[in-house]
Amino acid sequence: MTGQRRVIARVLSEADDHPDVEELYRRALVLDSRISVATVYRTVRLLEEKGILERRDFGGGRARYEATEHGRHHYHLIDVDNGRVIEFEDPEHENLMKKLADRLGFEFVSMRLELFGRKKQPVGKAPARTPAKKAPKVHTKGDIA
Repeated sequence: MTGQRRVIARVLSEADDHPDVEELYRRALVLDSRISVATVYRTVRLLEEKGILERRDFGGGRARYEATEHGRHHYHLIDVDNGRVIEFEDPEHENLMKKLADRLGFEFVSMRLELFGRKKQPVGKAPARTPAKKAPKVHTKGDIA
């Protein structure tokens, strides 16, 4: 692995968001001014082929990336107004998906869930709604040990 690829890998490992290639390039450039955007694209493609990095499409016309976390199932809630991505876990949902796979005659291997939503309006600003079921407890990335 070249020094420039190490810098790109470091930027990716330190990212607590889901950067696209252009953002990776900007961050890597701060650490090594010799890095080209082409090097970032090639490195991202290589890391994706090796299963170290996963491509995500949260809309907006650009692929975003995160490190592969084998064995850890987490989900994404994407704010459609500002593009913010919130990671969360829900063991209840995971257990349900395992039971469903089993019922259909499959061994559960992995899953992907991406929710797209909009922040609710403060009370008094939104039209009246019927009460929804109590939502399952979720753990955001910041809550995960």
